[in-house]
Amino acid sequence: MATAVFHFDEVLKRFLSKPRRGGPFEYDCARAATLKNAIEALGVPHTETGALTVNGQPATLQRAVREGDVVQVFPWDPSRAPRQPAFLADAHLGGLARFLRMLGFDTLHENALSDEEIRRLAREEDRIVLTRDRELLKCADITRGAFVRELKAEAQLREVAARYGLAQMARPFTRCLACNLVLAAADRREVLDRLPESVSRLHDSFVRCPGCLRVYWRGSHYARMQAALGRALAPS
Repeated sequence: MATAVFHFDEVLKRFLSKPRRGGPFEYDCARAATLKNAIEALGVPHTETGALTVNGQPATLQRAVREGDVVQVFPWDPSRAPRQPAFLADAHLGGLARFLRMLGFDTLHENALSDEEIRRLAREEDRIVLTRDRELLKCADITRGAFVRELKAEAQLREVAARYGLAQMARPFTRCLACNLVLAAADRREVLDRLPESVSRLHDSFVRCPGCLRVYWRGSHYARMQAALGRALAPS
């Protein structure tokens, strides 16, 4: 075993056990442990970490921990956010997925997806995994992800929007809330048979999902959704 001293940034201390949140502490690492192994054994998913230093020098998660090392762990850096993020929200984040789609972001969400399928889709489709499952984020094949701390959907959106700078990239009401496809303009005559009578009488502008064929219009619900998105994207 190798004993090292770990310093975690304040943002990351919430992942640690309570006795370790006060300041630097010694930790006995398993034989041949990497920094990733040690940091995650302490409770911090690698997706939440940013820069690392060992004995004052830059290091990577793959570096082996050695006796007497002093390790500094910094939080994830927002400057690493992709310009056009695509998300995968796990089964417990359906409300968040709907809000992200409402903002126009490609967001995969299916209740039946297994952890193995989530890992595969994240890797193959280069998606950011959003979850409240810390163990899922520790999987090596999930290179980008976020532990969602908030419990309510609107607060979760505020958290994710701040982390990834979504306000500047949002294209609200351009994606289907049900199946995630990009919406297309629809002629009123083409969708008339799918509209309630009151809607067909009061509205002239419609968009339609090319997949599930749902029709959308700017009814009273539109103002409510706009207000919710405005609250989530407002500067704190």
